[in-house]
Amino acid sequence: MPVTPKDIELTLKAAFPEMKYLEITDTSSGCGSSYAVIIINPTFEGKMTLARHRWVNDIMREQIKQMHAFSQKTYTPAEWERIKAKMAEEEAAKAASTE
Repeated sequence: MPVTPKDIELTLKAAFPEMKYLEITDTSSGCGSSYAVIIINPTFEGKMTLARHRWVNDIMREQIKQMHAFSQKTYTPAEWERIKAKMAEEEAAKAASTE
């Protein structure tokens, strides 16, 4: 049985009850074999990207076994705010350059 976004959501919410944001994208056109996730979690603070990814991979081990591909981006809330601010600046600059 393919992995569903709800399976991923339930697994990650159980593991990270303090998670601030979760975005799950089915990158397999709906067949459930490939997912990309963005996880915003304060418990990632002080951990390097590799350690965060290993942690998530360990939590998602059973689901990942059933997938063709799993990609993740893991951020602390402060990192996420900086990323969103940078994206907003880039969008504003792009809009200004087309006027």
